[in-house]
Amino acid sequence: MPSKNQIHVGTVPIGGGAPVAVQTMTKTETADIQATLAQIRRVADAGADLVRCAVPRDSDAQALATIVRESPIPIVADIHYNYTLALKAFDAGAHCVRINPGNIGGPDKVAAVVARAKELGRPLRIGVNSGSLPEHLRELEFADPVEALVTAAVEFVELMERLEFTNFKVSIKSTSVPNTIASNRMLAQRIPYPLHIGVTEAGTKWSGSLKSAVGLGTLLADGIGDTIRISLSTFQAEEEVKVAWEILKALKLRRRGPVLIACPTCGRLQFDMDTVVTEVERRLEQYEEPIEVSVLGCGVNGIGEARHADFGIAGAKDMGVIYAKGELIRKVPTARLVDELFAEIDKYYASGKKVLRDQASVAEAAQWLAENEDETAMTPERMAALEAEAAKREAQSPVKGRRFTRASA
Repeated sequence: MPSKNQIHVGTVPIGGGAPVAVQTMTKTETADIQATLAQIRRVADAGADLVRCAVPRDSDAQALATIVRESPIPIVADIHYNYTLALKAFDAGAHCVRINPGNIGGPDKVAAVVARAKELGRPLRIGVNSGSLPEHLRELEFADPVEALVTAAVEFVELMERLEFTNFKVSIKSTSVPNTIASNRMLAQRIPYPLHIGVTEAGTKWSGSLKSAVGLGTLLADGIGDTIRISLSTFQAEEEVKVAWEILKALKLRRRGPVLIACPTCGRLQFDMDTVVTEVERRLEQYEEPIEVSVLGCGVNGIGEARHADFGIAGAKDMGVIYAKGELIRKVPTARLVDELFAEIDKYYASGKKVLRDQASVAEAAQWLAENEDETAMTPERMAALEAEAAKREAQSPVKGRRFTRASA
């Protein structure tokens, strides 16, 4: 379930049932204003709702004023060690400040940051990482890393509450996927505040995306998590945003842009599907609507296997078919499948989201499918026919409706 409390980072609501917010972190030196703003614009275009900037130096804090003013999305300042940088970040206009209880410098330093946040009416993020726990929890970390993470977070929450401050979100992150899942599940039961979830230092675009999908997907499927960040070893922050969106789209938590369905291929494949799928995925990036498109490698099974797609293609050696919502549109040469698919998609949008069909073309495609049908393939249509036949035989059973009782000895 989503957190009970809700905060706002700029205009973005987090927690309390709001859509899961997507965020990332810039990879540039924040003091390099133009490079940082260029990356922020890229991540915003990719779908980031907010973005975090590292502020390790005074020059970074000074740059924030311009960055906040020109950024298309809210800015979170990321602070470690030096609490005065948190104060300067707030003064520069940061919409939220992240502090780490393991290294910010003690309750008095936290109180100073909270006082400034209260004064300005802006939120904080409490960021607990397995690699930077408070010193008194280091031993517990080796014995029970999950309990250590949760304890650090709860102790800091209790400090916030003693300071009469509730305008914050909490994150507890680990490089371990099981520990990330277990600790967030435990914390979600103990506090009402919004949770920022992520697998820290997840790895490369390939391995890190998989770890993040497993860890965050599990939590989100449980209803845990109000905002997410994918942490990948890449200088392209927009790649983190794309992965985050794919996770949310896979769980149907949010919709943004196209969804691609593609079969895994098998021995029935008779055309270069790798190239086709890659090209379809590339061209779909130009569309902002949440359209669902399927690419199937079998001309017979394709329609049944992705009948709920808005549009799709199913190929064969020399010819393939285009369909929409499980119904045929026309057949085209395999070499032109991609071009003709997008021609149909463009006509769909141009006509006000109406699928346009020419009945002669539909009939021609249906005839081609019938002539090339694999009689051994168990298509959804054939399964439905077999089930109907079985039901018909049952209805004709000579013992249907009778009651049988075992005769007593």
